[in-house]
Amino acid sequence: MLADYSVTLPARPVVHFNEHQSMQKFYRLYRRRSGVYYAENISNRRQESLKTRDRATAEQLLQAMNAAVQQPMLNLAVARVHLAAHDPKMNVRPWQDVMDAFSQHGRNSTRERSVRAFKSSGFDPIRNQPIVQTTAEAFLKLMKVNGVSLAHYLRRIHNLAINLGWLPWPILHKATWPKPRHTSKRAISQKEYDAIIKAESNKERRHYYELLWEIGSAQMDAAQLTAENIDWINMTLIYNRRKLREEAEPCVLRIGPRLATILRSLPQSGPLFPSIIKTGSKERAAEFRRRCRLLGFKGITLHSFRYSWAERAFRGGYPERFAQAALGHASKAVHRAYSRGARVLCPPLEDYEASTEPKLIPFPLSSGS
Repeated sequence: MLADYSVTLPARPVVHFNEHQSMQKFYRLYRRRSGVYYAENISNRRQESLKTRDRATAEQLLQAMNAAVQQPMLNLAVARVHLAAHDPKMNVRPWQDVMDAFSQHGRNSTRERSVRAFKSSGFDPIRNQPIVQTTAEAFLKLMKVNGVSLAHYLRRIHNLAINLGWLPWPILHKATWPKPRHTSKRAISQKEYDAIIKAESNKERRHYYELLWEIGSAQMDAAQLTAENIDWINMTLIYNRRKLREEAEPCVLRIGPRLATILRSLPQSGPLFPSIIKTGSKERAAEFRRRCRLLGFKGITLHSFRYSWAERAFRGGYPERFAQAALGHASKAVHRAYSRGARVLCPPLEDYEASTEPKLIPFPLSSGS
């Protein structure tokens, strides 16, 4: 029989450790005469209201403030645990996932433009960075180094991440986003337009530029026009804008003598521009940019035809609501941004006062005046 050599060891003393006793104090409790408790910063004596008159509640808030200062990394780790419980990918989901989700919105042309924008090397610093670990300093640094386009897309993916629930809090508040500084856009002058038309040897492209000058449409809408868009009986040009929704009102433009001359020189069936309709927006823009470069013109694109139309309409006294309808501007602010470069020579008031035929209908006077 084997001997029993087991020995009963004395039990270790149980030590009750109070973590708050070893916690360094950064704030102390302060009670004002009103009975409201305040947390006073020991280093700078600054006081912050705890918004309570209950001492037990105030002490709990004070302990939480001290713990937050002493153990920020622990707080971050605890927050990540809670976020992971809500969404397992929350802690590791990168900004590239938001970019991919954003690139699925809109029309095909919009998606292609978004994909090209997100390929920019400016997004590389945050591309693979977890969303919840991104700081405001990282965003501000990106926008300072890069241009307006990156800041535009950065703000949109930031808002999309919040809407999708992938970002539980805003990285930058709405008021702290820097205001974009867009490069100035200008219209094509009459002199430049005449030179472009004179230098363009391709007959179809020349008529295309002439049509843009007369109707002020987007280059994509003009390229898609067909003979069926022309109502010769009522002398109107009717077309839908590709950029707007399908249920949006079409543009109905009265055909004047100059526009009629252009339209009659185009095919009377099928596409008005058979070759141009087969090209994309980038190809049309590149061809126009090459023409302007050969002529020495800078700062104008195919979109500048819309600015030219808006400015000419403003100078000619064209009613604003008609100009908005022609260009497809739902906002007056947007339309006025297009026509802001126009300069109007105001006639003298005496011409209106001396006229025997009133140009304005006067308001009837009230009986008390």
